[in-house]
Amino acid sequence: MMRTNRALFLAFCALALNAQEVEIAASVSFLEGPTVDRDGNVYFTDTRPQRIMRLGTDGQLSVFRENSNGANGLVFDHEWRLVACEGGRNPRVTRTDMKTGKIEVLVDKYQGQPLWAPNDVTVDGKGRLYFTDRKGPEQGAVYRIDPNGAVTRILYTPEVEMPNGLIVSPDDRILYVVETNGREGGARRISAWDLSPQGTPSNRRVFYNFYPGRSADGITIDSEGNIWAAAGLNRRRGTHETLDTRCGIHVITPAGQVKDFIPIWEDTLTNVAFGGPDLKTLYIAAGKTLFKVRTNVAGTRR
Repeated sequence: MMRTNRALFLAFCALALNAQEVEIAASVSFLEGPTVDRDGNVYFTDTRPQRIMRLGTDGQLSVFRENSNGANGLVFDHEWRLVACEGGRNPRVTRTDMKTGKIEVLVDKYQGQPLWAPNDVTVDGKGRLYFTDRKGPEQGAVYRIDPNGAVTRILYTPEVEMPNGLIVSPDDRILYVVETNGREGGARRISAWDLSPQGTPSNRRVFYNFYPGRSADGITIDSEGNIWAAAGLNRRRGTHETLDTRCGIHVITPAGQVKDFIPIWEDTLTNVAFGGPDLKTLYIAAGKTLFKVRTNVAGTRR
């Protein structure tokens, strides 16, 4: 959808989900990984200049961290420390103490081998972190970091293909992982696994298939278990991904059915997160723009 269709886009959004008008919250460079702290401040990554940005509740935009080492996906843990997937020259997952500013490396190697490029991260109800790591167009893995610091690789190619966004259901029983292989015949879908009380996945199935269009990138989940997936393209980008997937936020029920859709006119759509005092404000990272839209269902902080 081109910018000339913005009026049509906003009219559609006023109907979808009984939502208010989608607004531009900030405009920077190429954005990823929004997450919201307990006070409602939004943190997101500006990937090209490699920095983490902060959008205050007063609407003021500032740089939270320069030289972010290629930070991408972000999430706040249960103690409101900022966890970041850093896919730069020193691939790692870090945790920042928001009171002191101290940065702690949670993991940069697994079984003696360096990580490839950590991409996105989420947290479950027990405080365990899950993150994706990937290399090249097809290889990838998903890891779990337990509260005691133990790191376990829980999925690995060919179980998962080019993993990107991921989320755990509100009851901690399902792990959703986005697969984003843009090659011909590549996996472009959200897959789901049953998650044991110990955080071990099993019983893989395709939850939602975007093929042959562009898969989702990032996902979040609301309090009712609906997946909010940032997916699709407005223009081709030199891959085998087609325009069959509409560019916007696809709201998918736990049964795998699209129930609502919020179009976004700007490529490339990357990630989403809920915020606001009632968790009914959805923040959407797309290209150089951070959008926000009010919804009629409360989200989660995962």
